[in-house]
Amino acid sequence: MKTEDFRNEPFTDFSDPANVAKQTAAIEKVRASLGREFPLLVGGEKVVTEKKLTSVNPSNHAEVVARFSSADEEIADRAVRKAAETFETWKKTSAEERAAIGQKAAKIMRERRFEVNAWMITEAGKSWAEADADTAEAIDFLDFYSREAHRYGGPQPITPLETEKNEMFYIPLGVGAVIPPWNFPMAILCGMTTAAWITGNTVILKPASTTPMIGQVYMDILKEAGLPAGVVSFLPGPGRLAGNVLVEHPLTRFIAFTGSMEVGLGINAKAAVTQKGQIWIKRVVAEMGGKDSIIVDEEVANLDDAVTGTVASAFGFQGQKCSACSRVIVHESLYDEFVEKVRAKVATLTQGDPTDVKNYMGPVINQGAFDKIMSYMPVGAEEGRLVAGGKGDDAKGYFIEPTVFADIAPDARLAQEEIFGPILAVIKAKDYDHALDIANNTIYGLTGAVYSANPEKLERARREFHVGNLYLNRKCTGALVGAQPFGGFNMSGTDSKAGGRDYLLLFLQAKTVSEKPL
Repeated sequence: MKTEDFRNEPFTDFSDPANVAKQTAAIEKVRASLGREFPLLVGGEKVVTEKKLTSVNPSNHAEVVARFSSADEEIADRAVRKAAETFETWKKTSAEERAAIGQKAAKIMRERRFEVNAWMITEAGKSWAEADADTAEAIDFLDFYSREAHRYGGPQPITPLETEKNEMFYIPLGVGAVIPPWNFPMAILCGMTTAAWITGNTVILKPASTTPMIGQVYMDILKEAGLPAGVVSFLPGPGRLAGNVLVEHPLTRFIAFTGSMEVGLGINAKAAVTQKGQIWIKRVVAEMGGKDSIIVDEEVANLDDAVTGTVASAFGFQGQKCSACSRVIVHESLYDEFVEKVRAKVATLTQGDPTDVKNYMGPVINQGAFDKIMSYMPVGAEEGRLVAGGKGDDAKGYFIEPTVFADIAPDARLAQEEIFGPILAVIKAKDYDHALDIANNTIYGLTGAVYSANPEKLERARREFHVGNLYLNRKCTGALVGAQPFGGFNMSGTDSKAGGRDYLLLFLQAKTVSEKPL
């Protein structure tokens, strides 16, 4: 099982009536099982608490998806200690044994693909295509990291010596806290958690409070695949309680986090404090925010392609991606035409309950997100010119129109602050130098794109556009496992490069053994 033989999971073709029928049936099956209650899972033991965490459908916030027992400080402490006990046996398993479980989990997720999609459509408000891409990425993570575990579990290259026998090999770190986001509720949760346990660590998984049911589905798949009880504990609960204990606990060896810059910096600061009894420096793997730009150069090969890529990047999954295009920087010679084409393109986007395959956009995730995004509408009106959208309706679900503001200054709030919703700022550039300066003028550095037919300008972007994932003549979202390792610079995080050949190293440590013959 070689990494070189890995192939990305194909996306489902929903123009095929057979696939539409399968997805429709899966949605109906999921909807028939809404409202159930689930326990915590602590070291393989089911734990029921009086306090509950309720997940709701963002398309219909009166509808309960599921209820979960909610962890507190005492339960979080117990989970870490149980994980430390389990680690003593799990760390002794072979890479081949762990990888076999990962491959079996990938097979099960393929078989349950439409069901997994349906949960994301229902609990996260994803469209069919967005949910399916999320599931495909999760399958890719299971497959790719299984292959990588084989590679890291084998002999490592070192310089030979005639006088000594030397070897270097990788061993796991210990107990890890994995804190994934709600916006890729299966892919990122699966990727971070799988990377941790498949390298021999034990994990406390604290799913996002808005999408715990999708985490429950992942746990069910792991159980079916044969992962031993206690290797991954499942702790839904509020971040300020369970999350803080997990990060600060002296037995926690590492934290893998994806989410906002503010929370990520807080985790990094807490993890840096050595606790009583702690005998290591904690490792933090963090993917945080973004304020991502697409540059449309005057020498663009096809302006319509740039418009299509920009709109897809800005409004796919309602702009709720750290990689989403929230700023498009357009050369002044094309500016007016580009703005008009974007307005026309946005007008074609359909929005509504994503259980209907015809809806391109669904709701934003919850009331907090709705209120925050809507608070930027008067800001945009003051800083620029409303071209499209601008309205929201939270009467039944959390729906916000795809919104475009033109004539935004490079240093305006709309051009600098991460909104994490369907708002696009259009910025005018005098020339290519100016466009690159604007693209690099934020505290973030996650994704970016350039549309240009000039090879010299594209080469300059390779050197000067300071982002972890740069795309040339295509949209700035949709990184594929293996092909486009993902992670950003500056306040976008630790450039972890998820889905790349360096990623598993973040959950391992190297040991060198030298033996001199007697």
